[in-house]
Amino acid sequence: MRFPHLFSPFTLKSTEIRNRIFSTGHDTYLPEGGLPSESLIAYQRARARGGAGLIVIQVVGVHETSRYTEALLMGTSDDCITPFKGLVDAIHEEGAKVFIQLFHPGRELLGRPHGVIQPAFAPSHSPSERFKVVPRELSSSLIGEILDGYGQAARRMAEAGADGVEIVASHGYLPAQFMNPKVNRREDQYGGSFDNRLRFTREAISAIRQHVPDDFIVGIRMSGDEHDEDGLVEEDSAAIARALAPELDYLNVIAGTSATASGATHIVPSMANAHGYVAPFAQKVKQLTGKPVFVAGRINQPQIAEEVLASGAADMCGMTRAMIADPEMANKAKAGRPDDIRACIGCNQACIGHFQLGLSISCIQHPETGRELAFEVKPKAPQRRKILVVGGGPAGLKAAAVAAERGHEVHLHERDGQTGGQARLAQLLPTRAEFGGIVTNLTAEAERHGATIHRRSEVTRDMLTRERPDAVILATGSRPHMPPFEGEASQIVHAVDILAGRASTGARVAVYDWMGDWTGSGIAERLASEGAHVRLAVNHHCASASIQTYVRFEQVARLHRLGVEVHPWLRLYGADGRTAYFIHTPSREAVVMEEVDTIVLNTPNLQEDALAPVLEELGIPFQLAGDALSPRTAEEAVYEGMLAGLAV
Repeated sequence: MRFPHLFSPFTLKSTEIRNRIFSTGHDTYLPEGGLPSESLIAYQRARARGGAGLIVIQVVGVHETSRYTEALLMGTSDDCITPFKGLVDAIHEEGAKVFIQLFHPGRELLGRPHGVIQPAFAPSHSPSERFKVVPRELSSSLIGEILDGYGQAARRMAEAGADGVEIVASHGYLPAQFMNPKVNRREDQYGGSFDNRLRFTREAISAIRQHVPDDFIVGIRMSGDEHDEDGLVEEDSAAIARALAPELDYLNVIAGTSATASGATHIVPSMANAHGYVAPFAQKVKQLTGKPVFVAGRINQPQIAEEVLASGAADMCGMTRAMIADPEMANKAKAGRPDDIRACIGCNQACIGHFQLGLSISCIQHPETGRELAFEVKPKAPQRRKILVVGGGPAGLKAAAVAAERGHEVHLHERDGQTGGQARLAQLLPTRAEFGGIVTNLTAEAERHGATIHRRSEVTRDMLTRERPDAVILATGSRPHMPPFEGEASQIVHAVDILAGRASTGARVAVYDWMGDWTGSGIAERLASEGAHVRLAVNHHCASASIQTYVRFEQVARLHRLGVEVHPWLRLYGADGRTAYFIHTPSREAVVMEEVDTIVLNTPNLQEDALAPVLEELGIPFQLAGDALSPRTAEEAVYEGMLAGLAV
């Protein structure tokens, strides 16, 4: 077997887990009314069917004060037992085991029930920087209610058939707040000394043990380094792990805290972080405690997990986003087909990015994720037809894959020598090399399903007349477009032209970022790292405003370290010689930047749809997908490619 450690069974107490792959607890926005929905069941069933050994279900609130978002699962009433049993049974039927996270966020609240900010509770008056929450100090009686809530919620999960529960003490949530002397300033039995600061967690463990069978598994998830000046560091967390280990069946380690920008980036680490970077801390915890240790953090490929396990750093590897991108990841690895795996690229756009927008979970590479009830099973075409796909970017590749999977004869024509479209340029931005994986993955998916890809093949009227396809999918993308402005354009270039090597800049650059996405801040970072003086003029409230929060925090940090000057709320008005003119959009006042050698544009593209009137004239049915319909992101392109492949 290619991955012997990864696919060896693991026994925890009396529970045997079929392999060492687990899905960590993660928000999905799929629950309904605080309970598992059919969509959540279908989502988790797909990962269990795909070969995961263990599914850890997302956070379940243990008390009414734990409702940190409207999408939180709740375990505060016996009415939840039957719905949770449906979820647990579905996962068990596919051969995976089930743990369920028990949760209280303390001061880390986002929810606005009834449209108003809810009160938050924490060990002490300790305002949370990131969410600007000012908590009320927990009273002794409320602490008692919450601790009983842990016990009662665990009982309900056990009655629902779960194999274990996991206390969420990671990422600066309530148990971690009690552990941190900079957050917990209590002077009673729950504060002060090291043992007192652990008392809350110990009593939560005890409350759980009192309400569950002896063979029921009880673990904890905890951060090592919270990556903040006021956070716990690995030395603190290692001491906590050693102290709590005798009372636990396993420890699940990660990094970061929800409380600050620097710490939050590690909740769902992006492609800017090294693969398996938490494994050294996991190994330390394993050596200190002698207990089973789980680890996550950028373990997106089976070979990475195999290396972690073979080194003895951990007993189980969390591969959550790997299975969001490819629910069949485990089965493919076990069958010796790792090259068929649709590898996660760590973009965070449609997984945690969707959650933070109040949307259900998905994946930019695999839009079927989170939409299993609608798209997991593709209907076979009633009759085989000849489908011509124009354009080999993300939209065209996904359209070709889906249409071919359904049984059509599919020919994709790409006028360039390589597939990928603009995604090939995106991977040239700093820290974005893995984004090129979307091209590799979608190309392989199309070819695996039987689509024929014709490179250096431009579709013309003559070709359409000659081939007479039954239907066409136009996925021809978009092209850079010069926005209107006053003055001379000689020193103005597009960011994509720099990435493609078609243009260069002078020593002093103004980047005009209308989009607020990866490209504007990425090109500013690249030019600054090459020695240019860079001013980033953003048509938004901040740099990288359009990208996922954690990735934005990382990007903004890098821009700051490089000395990039960020100017928000600007609209380009004109250019004259070495001077750039902007309008400050809220005030409508002029902003002048002098000594500018080059203005680099990251502005809206114009759709490439010249074949649409030709197809209408020839009477050939066609679908538009991605930027050819309307310039947006790779996520929309892949999603619409899927829809087009289903429509033909």
